[in-house]
Amino acid sequence: MTPEPAPSDTEATRVEASVAAALAPSPELLDRLARARAHLLESVHASAQRRNSPLVRAVIAGSAARTTFLSDRLDIDLFLLFPPELPVDRLREEGLALGRDVLSQPTTRYAEHPYLRGTFDGFTVDAVPGFAVADPSRPRSPVDRTPFHQEYLAARETPSTASEIRLAKQFLRALGVYGSEARTEGFSGYLLELLVLEFGSFRGLLRAARGWSIPVRLVPPEREPPRLPEEVALILPDPVDPHRNVASALSRRNLAVVILSARAYLERPDRAWFEVHPPAPLSKAEATAVLRGRASHVTVVRLERPDLVDDTLYPQLRKAERTIVEELSRAGFSVLGSASAADPDALVVAVELGDRRRPAVRHHAGPPVGLDRAKDFLASWPPDRPELLEGPYIRSDGRLAVEARQGDRDVEGFLRARLGGLSLGKNLSAADPSTAVRELGETADTPALAEALRALLRKRLPGPVAGAGRPTGT
Repeated sequence: MTPEPAPSDTEATRVEASVAAALAPSPELLDRLARARAHLLESVHASAQRRNSPLVRAVIAGSAARTTFLSDRLDIDLFLLFPPELPVDRLREEGLALGRDVLSQPTTRYAEHPYLRGTFDGFTVDAVPGFAVADPSRPRSPVDRTPFHQEYLAARETPSTASEIRLAKQFLRALGVYGSEARTEGFSGYLLELLVLEFGSFRGLLRAARGWSIPVRLVPPEREPPRLPEEVALILPDPVDPHRNVASALSRRNLAVVILSARAYLERPDRAWFEVHPPAPLSKAEATAVLRGRASHVTVVRLERPDLVDDTLYPQLRKAERTIVEELSRAGFSVLGSASAADPDALVVAVELGDRRRPAVRHHAGPPVGLDRAKDFLASWPPDRPELLEGPYIRSDGRLAVEARQGDRDVEGFLRARLGGLSLGKNLSAADPSTAVRELGETADTPALAEALRALLRKRLPGPVAGAGRPTGT
């Protein structure tokens, strides 16, 4: 006798059917999209013939080619593939020229290399130059694997799996972890499609994810890609290039969000899990009120924004944040947390401290007395050293130690004195440390500051997980 489904399974089926129906593109949209794709490819090849372009072929890939898109995020990805032996400068020149010939209102954008964004038959199109490589494990540009991804997924996806993929995308989008950009550090569309195929459905993926432990390994160790970073979150080799980890952009924090949310959704499915509510920024006035209740202090470092694309900028910004926090912690300041954000013109790092001032006295631990380094430690602390207050002496654990007076007790003064000498990032610097460091009350209220303050002072679990935002009905 077949067991009755659990009440949560019955409710999940109802919720998912309702959301899937809302996410499904209309037949009219699908027909218009199919005609636009065909027309776009015809136009590209006709233009290439007119221009005597070395184009090998044009490929439409991505979710618009497989109907796995979310309708409000529908762009057509057009890949213009040229001979592998073509010089990179010529690739860019030919690819951008061909894109300008077929797209309306084209503008140049930048990722790993330049591409064009324009319109065609009423759709937004990204025209991306690449190389027509024969082996996806030996790409010449970052996009050369994409046609192979398209071929792999198109051969395996059905209308049913496309619907499940759209559910998964919307679920992760509502959690704020959909997108592999350096700013987001989430799940790429390609990764998500592979996971849904691997586990059979959206709910199959969640059932697997609720039992995951980070780092997640979805293949045996002998099949893992080489040179995985120490902080890897999830390991899934690219089926078209086993040397590449598809989940390389995913952070451990964002994977943890999905693991926790998978458990909570399966226990209590609700349509609220698929609703997107962008987090509200926190103004300087609101943050100041929060800090009064926390009895803490926020210092803000403002850096000039270099002319970099986000995927290059954000890793450097996060490095700057880590460097500043490490410097403050080493110096004896009580760091409670930090966050960073970017404006078109500036970068912001905000650090919360338990106290604006560090203690007047600092304990410096030296080596055990039996080591050769003990002599160097004693030599570095002569009796006439101005900041020496007590010692050198031997602690109860047999190590040498001193107690010394600390200068620059104020966090802003300390950072101003040291910021210029810190390695913040290859392209980041504080042009004028005397004006780059300010306490929160003296800092201009900008969108980047509001974003950083929200991340710093309004830390929350995703709405449906947290008790206050727990869904109660559909």
